[in-house]
Amino acid sequence: MENSGEKMVDVRSVVEAISTDNENAPLYQVESLCMRCAQNGTTRFLFTEIPHFRKILLSAFECSHCGERNNEVQFAGELQPSGCFYSLHFSAGDQKMLNRQVVKSESATVKIPELDFEIPPEAQRGSLSTVEGILTKAVDDLQALQEERKKVDSQTAEAIDQFLLKLKACATGESSFTFNLDDPAGNSFIENPFAPSPDPSLTIKFYKRSPEQQAALGYLVDPSQLGESCDEGSIEEIKNPSDQMKGEPHGSIGAAAGHRAIASVNSAEIAENLFRYSTPEEVMTFPSTCGACAARCETRMFVTNIPYFQEVIVMASSCDACGYRNSELKPGGRIPDKGKQITVCVKNVNDLSRDVIKSDTAGVRIPELELELASGTLGGVVTTVEGLITKICENLERVHGFTFGDSLDDSKRSKWQDFRGRLNKLLSLKEPWTLIIDDALANSFVAPTTDDIKDDHQLTCEEYERSWEQNEELGLNDMDTSSADAAYNTTDGS
Repeated sequence: MENSGEKMVDVRSVVEAISTDNENAPLYQVESLCMRCAQNGTTRFLFTEIPHFRKILLSAFECSHCGERNNEVQFAGELQPSGCFYSLHFSAGDQKMLNRQVVKSESATVKIPELDFEIPPEAQRGSLSTVEGILTKAVDDLQALQEERKKVDSQTAEAIDQFLLKLKACATGESSFTFNLDDPAGNSFIENPFAPSPDPSLTIKFYKRSPEQQAALGYLVDPSQLGESCDEGSIEEIKNPSDQMKGEPHGSIGAAAGHRAIASVNSAEIAENLFRYSTPEEVMTFPSTCGACAARCETRMFVTNIPYFQEVIVMASSCDACGYRNSELKPGGRIPDKGKQITVCVKNVNDLSRDVIKSDTAGVRIPELELELASGTLGGVVTTVEGLITKICENLERVHGFTFGDSLDDSKRSKWQDFRGRLNKLLSLKEPWTLIIDDALANSFVAPTTDDIKDDHQLTCEEYERSWEQNEELGLNDMDTSSADAAYNTTDGS
């Protein structure tokens, strides 16, 4: 350690150094206590960035007295907007799949349903490994105290020995199993060697975090959402929300201005064009809680109808205390009986400027690139065709982090560079290409370039019957509306 020539610094200096945006951050080492022999060892810190993935902090501890060594990965960047769930199915005898790289953050949980086995976040903290490495470490951790268990509880120790045989069979590829990685922070990753094409063995889903998961990650959460009782002051504040709800007339813009503009013109055509994307007469405002600082703020909401689409609810929140702002667009009305597939043939600049509403249940396909994104990959977005392609490019680089890194061989690197070039080439419009948005709930929309959607021959919409699997994923198979139907029928009959 003395011959390394590296300067020992205090922890505060390391924290200040890695908190900056310096890309050439040096390697720091700090004297720290060894938990095995109680002597002082050395912990080394390196702040680095995995290309097109995340900023991370690598730490490695080594004790020169007893030989104890360990390492850890911590994420130095921000939490992702949604949680992520990876499910990788392994077939017996497939050794290559065990070598897939895995980034497991400190908030991620690993599960193997076939063995009813779970690795909680605190058992294996942030790590950069492979599937085989994670399972092997789990085997080693379970075997570590087996001798002591046999002395205290031989029956439990024998049951663990039998379980270890099954876990080792999975770690060596002798048995088929499913490797599930669930991370509420959204900072975990499993390599997809077939990217950007979908991997038949790998399923990726993104989900909205529950209030309990938000609280575990350090977010401020309303206690009422966690099932806790609120104090009398907070109950008094939200007792009569309708009393605090008010309307804000737009006055010189929107429908009020539209009425005045057409007051002297008796033309239904002018009125229709004027109100095509007009704002409502009033916006409802009600009190809410800021999701960042938990201070009281206001949320504005209005309902509008998009031509050739459906009724939507627009909500926007802003906090005067911390400056946090958030906006959402949600579909209104009932769940459609059929799904919808929207196909756009992109040929010119006007097509790139089409307004696009992609819901969080919609998938995206571009046949010319053999690119397919599963539903929920980009979440719900309101953008244009050009903006959607830009988001796809950014998302691919974020999700498939290691496939862009320095560890990639030359053939795969050239494949990725060629694909990214073809993806960017779509925006140059050198050749026409097709954008397909498939939404099982029919909550997505692409605006026509003509006044009448029937005259837009580059835009087609096709409805289809949802499959049982799609209804199951959306929770529609278990939905029972018989009670509500009976109540409505009784009301109508009376």
